[in-house]
Amino acid sequence: MKIAIMQPYLFPYIGYFQLINAVEKFVILDTVSYIKKGWINRNRILVNGTPHLFTISIKAKSQNILIKDILLDNDKNDVENLLKTIYLNYKKAPYFKNVYELIEESLMKKHNKIVDLILSSIGVINHYLDISTKIIHTSTGYNTDISGQERIIKICNCEKATHYINPIGGIELYNNELFSRNGLELSFLKTKPLEYKQFANIFEPNLSIVDLLMFNSPDKVAEMLMEYELWQK
Repeated sequence: MKIAIMQPYLFPYIGYFQLINAVEKFVILDTVSYIKKGWINRNRILVNGTPHLFTISIKAKSQNILIKDILLDNDKNDVENLLKTIYLNYKKAPYFKNVYELIEESLMKKHNKIVDLILSSIGVINHYLDISTKIIHTSTGYNTDISGQERIIKICNCEKATHYINPIGGIELYNNELFSRNGLELSFLKTKPLEYKQFANIFEPNLSIVDLLMFNSPDKVAEMLMEYELWQK
């Protein structure tokens, strides 16, 4: 069984969903510390044709808090402002209506924690794209006293996985021999260059999945989900 393990990110780029789609089980790693200025509660979309960073406010005041414990700052109007920004900048996109509705569905649910908001957004997008991968998260009962490769291997063994797939950016962090000794094949997913029409603009890569969905049909996105290579060390 193939498995992937990643921290939760809000409306991440296509590579994140390629990884979900490439495995039978996808584990949300929410029992690690929050890192400021990461992608957990923010991402990029187009505003007036240029990349714009949006953020959903949280109440974390330090990097010592676990992701699973981070509360949303619901006193602010970030969700309403984000929906308004998406509406104004994508309302003429070819797949706006359906995509806006699913984004609105996930954002307007009442959540207290950022991880619940992210799980909701991943869930509606997976349903829209017909991705059937099982999603679980580590706060449901994994040992948090170990870290690094040992934590990953422990989770893989608990889930009876035989093949662990990680994004290509982590290729230097993992020891192939260690995984092999624990009965695990180790691969790294590298997204192939992707380009699609964004209105009349020069293409801006690596934006949120929101941007890609606005300009591409579900069938086209399904093709894009397969545009990757699996590397091994």
